[in-house]
Amino acid sequence: MIRYALRCEHEHEFEGWFPSSDGYDEQAARGLVECPVCASRQVRKAIMAPALAGTRKTTSEPPRHTQSMMMEALARVRSHVEENFDYVGDAFAREARAIHEGRSEHRDIYGEASPGEVRALREDGVPVAPLPPKPVEPGDLN
Repeated sequence: MIRYALRCEHEHEFEGWFPSSDGYDEQAARGLVECPVCASRQVRKAIMAPALAGTRKTTSEPPRHTQSMMMEALARVRSHVEENFDYVGDAFAREARAIHEGRSEHRDIYGEASPGEVRALREDGVPVAPLPPKPVEPGDLN
């Protein structure tokens, strides 16, 4: 895995993790790299200082603006999935396996699966990922 400092055309800075340098280039060329602040796909690598071992103290909690950017990006991912993928409910594991094995038409799906079902899918090479949780609205905290 490789981490890149990225910057969009509006100068928003963020980070992205990619399987390799070629992985970034491929995803950027396909328009899959998107600014979490403004959704621009005009993204370029920014200059990034190398990580050096030292005695500087670090905090375990990211700065507040980073947290809000992350939450906004996760909310966008969830919204995109809910708007564009087929919801299959608790039939997710069965349907994901059928699509993977070619027994069902290929389409993007989401739904519910137990940890054991997810583990079995991954062990069999079926690509699955957790859906980010729904954002908590301020009124929901009471």
